[in-house]
Amino acid sequence: MDAKAAIARRIAMELHDGQLVNLGIGLPTMVADYLPEGVEILLQSENGFVGLGPSPQEGEIDEDLINAGAQSATILDGGCFFDSATSFAIIRGGRLDVTVLGTLEVDEEGNIANYIIPGKIVPGMGGAMDLCAGAQRVVVATTHCDRRGNPKILQRCRLPLTARGEADLIVTELAVIERQGGKLVLVERAPEVSVEEILQKTEATLEVPSEVAVRSF
Repeated sequence: MDAKAAIARRIAMELHDGQLVNLGIGLPTMVADYLPEGVEILLQSENGFVGLGPSPQEGEIDEDLINAGAQSATILDGGCFFDSATSFAIIRGGRLDVTVLGTLEVDEEGNIANYIIPGKIVPGMGGAMDLCAGAQRVVVATTHCDRRGNPKILQRCRLPLTARGEADLIVTELAVIERQGGKLVLVERAPEVSVEEILQKTEATLEVPSEVAVRSF
C-alpha cells in the first residue's frame, strides 16, 4: 500500500456512524474508498451535495457529477444537491462533524498552511478557510515530508496561513499525531517505523508517551 492510500485508510478509521464529513481535494477524497464496512456517514462536497460515494469504477463515470476537486464522483441513494450558498451555510454554521484537509505545512500550534506557495499560481483557497473554522474536528492528511525530504510538521508554519490553531489530528504514512492541551502528542506509529525515525523527520516538538500504539493494518 502506498503512502497516500495508507493515510486515507487510517483516516477512514477515525470516522463514526452518523457523522457529516467533508473531504478536501486531493488525498482526502481517497478516504471515501476506505470507509470500514458497516460505518454509515454522510460525505459533503462544498461544491454542493451531500451523499458523496466512492470513486466511480470504469464505465460508471457521469461527466456531470464531480466533487470539489473537479474529479468524477458518485452519489449514494438518498443524496441531494444544492447551491453554494447552502453548502457554505452548512460549513459556516458548524454543521460539519469532521473535515479532512491536505496541507503544505502544519505546526505545533495547530496552524495550517495549505493553499499557496508565494510566487506560484494557484486556483485559490477554495473552502479551506471556512472548513477549518466551521468544522467541529479538523483532520490533516499529509505525507510526513515533502518531495525533497523536508519535514512538513514544523515548529511554526513559514507559508501564509489558512487557519490558526485549528488542526486537531495529523495523519501521515508514518504516524498519527494528536493535538492535546496545546501540544502535539505522538499517539501511533506505522509498524515498520520507529519512534526515533518519526522524531528525526519532524521539526515540531512531539510529546512521546511511554507506549505508542502500532498501526494495526
